[in-house]
Order: sequence, then C-alpha cells, then structure tokens
Amino acid sequence: MTCSFDIESKLINQKYSRICGIDEVGRGALFGPVVSGAVILDPEKINFEINDSKQVSPKKRIILADYIYENAIGCGIGWCWNDMIDEINILNATKRSMKMALKNLQIDPDYVLMDAINPDFLSVNGEGVIKGDSISISIAAASIIAKVFRDSLMAQFAEYFGEYNLSKNKGYPTRNHISTLNRKGATSFHRKSFKIKNG
Repeated sequence: MTCSFDIESKLINQKYSRICGIDEVGRGALFGPVVSGAVILDPEKINFEINDSKQVSPKKRIILADYIYENAIGCGIGWCWNDMIDEINILNATKRSMKMALKNLQIDPDYVLMDAINPDFLSVNGEGVIKGDSISISIAAASIIAKVFRDSLMAQFAEYFGEYNLSKNKGYPTRNHISTLNRKGATSFHRKSFKIKNG
C-alpha cells in the first residue's frame, strides 16, 4: 500500500491549513521509551517516497527524515520512559508521548491525523485513521522521524549494554533479547511491567 495526501487534501478543502500527522514507535519494545513523532507537511513540498517507516529501509528512513525536517512546516518529537510506562501503562504513556510531540511543534496544528488512536485526549480537532501510517503521508512522516530518533537512541544505549544487542533488536522482544534477559536480568531501562514469554 502506498501513502497518499488524499485525506489531507480533503481537509484543506474544508479550510484546515495546518494538518498534523502523529504516530508512535516502540510500543511493543521491552527496553527504553515509547517515542512519538508529529509532522505538519508543507502541501507544496510533498515527497511521495514517504511511507510507513516499517516499509522503508533504515538508510532510506534517514534520508527521508532529513527531507521531512528540512521541508515540513513543523516537526516535534515526544517520548515516555520505561519507568513511566510501568507506572501508567503503555497506552497512557503513548498518549503522553504524543502530547509532548504536539507541544514540541514549532506551530500549532488545526487538525490532527493519528494512527489508529482516537485523538480525543488532545486539545485539537482530529481523527484516528486505521492503518494510518500506510494511508496518510503525514502520519507516515511522523512514523519516520519517530523511528529514526528511537533507533538512534537504541544505538547509543547499545554502547553501554552491548550484550543485549540493542543496535540490532532496537529493544524489541527477539529470541536473543529474551535469552539475554533470562540470563542476565533486566537493566534499569527495561520495562518491568511487560510480560516476557520464553522462546
């Protein structure tokens, strides 16, 4: 499936002018924060190579993230760390990271498009779009900057926690990651509330 600017174009015809895509990454990880991106694209500078971050190679994601930062009207990143995830649960932590991403935008949006989640917890009009990161180029752009940010963070953590192979698994529950956890135990950056299944 290829992303398009169709939803955004319809909203522009309804007189919205600052349409923000929001998406998160790291929700299913065992290590580190959940990270959200928020992007208001410039309708005159749409790059149709932008797609769901999971469908784009790591090298291409970095190139696209650079393009987004240089050409978007606004970009924001938000996060919520593992200790807060353990305290308030992953859904509420995800919403908190999205609020931060929105707050960190350079300009206030007048409408938000969010992947799957209903944005009724935000103080701006908007809608949740099922499989939004595969449909809306604004949501896909948000997923890309969030993914590049979080992957870079995991690469930095990998220098200190080499045995957990974070540069490869990005904190997700791979067999190797779970095996290392069972053998060495959790670090202070692991999510203690997440159930770890063996194998």
